[in-house]
Amino acid sequence: MTDQHKLAMDFLETCRVRVDAELDRRIERSAASERLQEAMRYSVLGGGKRIRPALCLAAAKAVGQAGDQALAPACSVELIHAYSLIHDDLPAMDDDELRRGRPTTHIAFDEATAILAGDALQTLAYGLLANNTEGSAEARLAMIQELARASGHLGMVGGQAIDLESVGKTLSLSQLETMHRHKTGALIEASVRLGALTAPAVSEATLTDLTAYARALGLAFQVQDDLLDIEGDTEVIGKPQGSDAARAKPTYPALLGVSGAREHLGALLSSALESLRTFGPEADPLRAMADYVVARTH
Repeated sequence: MTDQHKLAMDFLETCRVRVDAELDRRIERSAASERLQEAMRYSVLGGGKRIRPALCLAAAKAVGQAGDQALAPACSVELIHAYSLIHDDLPAMDDDELRRGRPTTHIAFDEATAILAGDALQTLAYGLLANNTEGSAEARLAMIQELARASGHLGMVGGQAIDLESVGKTLSLSQLETMHRHKTGALIEASVRLGALTAPAVSEATLTDLTAYARALGLAFQVQDDLLDIEGDTEVIGKPQGSDAARAKPTYPALLGVSGAREHLGALLSSALESLRTFGPEADPLRAMADYVVARTH
């Protein structure tokens, strides 16, 4: 294990413990429906690497902020991610039965409960940002706007729509990257930008550099996901291996070949790291996270 990989793993574990404890506290056990609350907790607290909240906390560190200021934004991003996974797995979408090595939410509960759990997690995410006592009202508003843009039709949801429309089609590299900049990249970009926005006077230059880092990393994340769908083991990746190919989804290996996809992955990693050239050791967790994303096995 390299020093960078160890730094990433240690940082991820520290973030996971903090974020999971906060999410456990935030998903109240006094929900109107006990079954709905159980489905929410099952979906959010049933594992996961917590890459997006870790990126939020790492970006906050890179701009000189302590982790407390970024904890609520980090949790809000994870709640949006969890809701998106619930809905992506539904029969009308990707129709998956396995997620994180366990039955998907609609299999463990039922389809209607899964839909409602996703809805509830999405609204909870914005509630966390709106009620966050850290930072100014202006900062809270900026974060809400950032997450809304990344999550909706201009971001993640729009990307998922393109994905569904593209099944069985051959896309150009530009079209494929447009889809993934929305579907996967938008929320990763928001994770980093939310962390940066915890700084009272973050400069536009700093935001520009961090955004460039996040955009390259978001695409790298998807390239590695596509490679794992071909080369990964179902028990390790936590979802059926080969599911993208089985559904005739456009992927980087299908377009570029496995070796071409790996070359593209390396170029994206270099671009992400180059975007952090003006930062010092305070951005080391972001650098380590980039290395982790392209080397992960699940």
